[in-house]
Amino acid sequence: MLNKWLNGFKKTQENILGRLNALVKIGPTINDLFYDNLEEILVTSDIGIKTSMELVRTLKEVVKKDKIKETQKAIEKLRELIVDIVKINNQKLNISKDELSIYLFIGVNGVGKTTTIAKVGNLLQKRGLKVMFSAGDTFRAGAIEQLKVWGKSLEIPVISQQEGSDPAAVIFDSIEAAKARDIDVLLIDTAGRLHNKKNLMEEMKKINKVIQREDGKKPEEIFLVIDSGTGQNALASAEEFIKNVPDITGLILTKLDGTAKGGMAIPLIKELNIPIKFVCLGEGVKDIDEFIPEKFIEGILGEVAN
Repeated sequence: MLNKWLNGFKKTQENILGRLNALVKIGPTINDLFYDNLEEILVTSDIGIKTSMELVRTLKEVVKKDKIKETQKAIEKLRELIVDIVKINNQKLNISKDELSIYLFIGVNGVGKTTTIAKVGNLLQKRGLKVMFSAGDTFRAGAIEQLKVWGKSLEIPVISQQEGSDPAAVIFDSIEAAKARDIDVLLIDTAGRLHNKKNLMEEMKKINKVIQREDGKKPEEIFLVIDSGTGQNALASAEEFIKNVPDITGLILTKLDGTAKGGMAIPLIKELNIPIKFVCLGEGVKDIDEFIPEKFIEGILGEVAN
């Protein structure tokens, strides 16, 4: 699994660590140009302007306090600051022990939501849990068929209706079926929603109300699925989703293996105060893992800092 993380973050590591090492080689002594170049590297590594500026500002304070003179030691301190941010992300997966758990998946079109549901379902099933899929994306016939294909492949039951059906009705049926079959976790797909489409966000609120009415509680997890390739833009998109769906409990980052923009996870953790629950490190159904801070740090910065 560690090799999977290292391979998944290979492009990101080359993007961040490679340029940090190159910066050290430019000059061994810390000066204003060092800080300017460092901030540029962080921003263009998709760590974001706000978080990058805060990191550099804090690093300056640490360098002054500890009387650090060498750029290599300053980079080591930067690593420690990044570790401190990422280690905040330590929330475990929410799951009920004695009753049905509901996981709701939301996100914009094209982030890989339906495939991610299959990956999470397979992971939970391998852990001995009874899983069911709900094809709540009724706006796109392809999504329904895709989930059915995954369900057949993984031997996971799928509750669905025809294209154009009321998503809330599908979810109602799914909850009833899950309870009748003594399912442990119900994973609900939803239509790809652009955060600026008010009607679609209203639909999401309706779905939430159905779940609370039929299950007697909020979903154990509401996952916002994010395409890692969007880089810094992911933060702005996530912030808009949170405004409309404030009960989001976790983030899932997809397509990390195909991008050099994995640094975007750092501002997501720092600025959103919502944990990253899963990362997708390949196209296969097994290419998913719960987010582990230590593995993430090793993946992007080469080795775990003590």
